[in-house]
Amino acid sequence: MARRRQVYEGKAKILFEGPEPGTLVQYFKDDATAFNNQKKGTITGKGVLNNRISEYLMTRLNEIGVPTHFIRRLNMREQLVREVEIVPLEVVVRNVAAGSLATRLGIQEGTRLPRSIIEYYYKNDQLGDPMVSEEHITCFGWASTQDLDDMVSLALRVNDFLTGLFLGVGITLVDFKLEFGRLWENEDMRIVLADEISPDNCRLWDLKTGEKMDKDRFRKDLGKVEEGYQEVARRLGILPEAGVRDMKGPETVQ
Repeated sequence: MARRRQVYEGKAKILFEGPEPGTLVQYFKDDATAFNNQKKGTITGKGVLNNRISEYLMTRLNEIGVPTHFIRRLNMREQLVREVEIVPLEVVVRNVAAGSLATRLGIQEGTRLPRSIIEYYYKNDQLGDPMVSEEHITCFGWASTQDLDDMVSLALRVNDFLTGLFLGVGITLVDFKLEFGRLWENEDMRIVLADEISPDNCRLWDLKTGEKMDKDRFRKDLGKVEEGYQEVARRLGILPEAGVRDMKGPETVQ
């Protein structure tokens, strides 16, 4: 594998310089973390599955006019993406009470919300990604009011589309996290969807049984974590033909 310069390493992915200016190669790891990195582990084949699932969902979103950083998948664990300036916010869309929302407000998990709720969290691992308001965001300059309007509009479009897509394969989209970036083209800037969409950052429950098919299986020690991710890929019709197999990690130049 060609030696490339590493740009960034996060909890689930590594970014390398891309083959052309303005591009990056996004490599999906099998590493898994939860509870603000307090719990760590490995989910065998997760990187392969998340690469395929995110490719599929990003491609479908591109087709309906949602701008994303995704260009194309390169191999089992890597995809080519546009280089963007990441907005330091996690935008969470909730359709059903679960996770921290259920805990914070004392709502029984599984309660269908009267309408979808959007929450903002400041991306800062040392602070535990605290929940913030629009006032905090604009006061500290993390994003402008126009940026937020664009992000909310895109998040709601993504929610509408993915809710229907997953419903069609017997899955409830409980909630999910999105990240956005600023894509600069000469002097023009636009907000685009970045990062990934996968069982790592979505809560996905079986429509009939309520069985979890996402990272909550890892968080809550439910077992059969790999099988949950594989079932999502299988229902979307994109489980790798040869099955999930491990691959040698990329070589880096520091």
